[in-house]
Amino acid sequence: MAEMSNDKTRNDRNGANGKHAEKAPEAAAHGRLKNRQYEKELTLLHVELVKLQEWVVQTGAKVCVIFEGRDSAGKGGTIKAITERVSPRVFRVIALPAPTDREKTQMYIQRYLPHLPAAGEIVLFDRSWYNRAGVERVMGFCTEEQVQHFFKAVPLIEHAIIGSGIILLKYWLEVSEDEQTRRLQARITDERKIWKLSPMDLRSYSRWYDYSRARDDTFAATDTDQAPWHVVRSDDKKRARLNLITHLLNSIPYKTMPREKVKLPKRQKPEGYRESNRPLRYVPEKY
Repeated sequence: MAEMSNDKTRNDRNGANGKHAEKAPEAAAHGRLKNRQYEKELTLLHVELVKLQEWVVQTGAKVCVIFEGRDSAGKGGTIKAITERVSPRVFRVIALPAPTDREKTQMYIQRYLPHLPAAGEIVLFDRSWYNRAGVERVMGFCTEEQVQHFFKAVPLIEHAIIGSGIILLKYWLEVSEDEQTRRLQARITDERKIWKLSPMDLRSYSRWYDYSRARDDTFAATDTDQAPWHVVRSDDKKRARLNLITHLLNSIPYKTMPREKVKLPKRQKPEGYRESNRPLRYVPEKY
């Protein structure tokens, strides 16, 4: 992983080897992370994500990251934390809607393939082709025969994706039953979040153990040495985001790329320009 520009900061944070320290599973027993500490750690990780972005662009690397998990597990918030300080032209977020009638007649994974990264891109899938093994299976949108065919095909497809030079990372955000209930209840009373609570979410909520079985079957069939599943405990959203981003950075062999020193050029002279007398329609300054 790339070294941080400040050696002291790097060593204090990561240890002498310069790597982000991965916390042991017992870390989940700690209290919730304070905002101040979270923002401090996230700022350091944002610096590294920018370095990753520059490496990907300059080397032509291709990275694909899959985010899966139950409703309200924290996928969207984690993706926002990753993309907050980077270019949307390099970090592309893909969140596909329900398939159209035409797409339903295609090879199942066909509609996902055009979104895979080209050189110099990082693609983040907010749910992915694993919809077939999760929501489609649990809610009866596909047959069991189609699910079993999917389980047989996915390792081969992911082998081909990796063989094409794409770095593939798969994350499952694991939320507890009580925490999911708390988050979904909060959406009901929060006008900012009510849009996140769809009829499908409500139907899915009642089928906790069906989703548990679907998750277990998915891991059994598609957790391979070449494309393993990485499980992130997400009851504490802040810790989950930091842990996932740290793991992502440690999983990609990026380096700090040479960067020209930036210096602002001199501004041109007015050469007779005068401000226009045309009245401008300013936005009312309510604040």
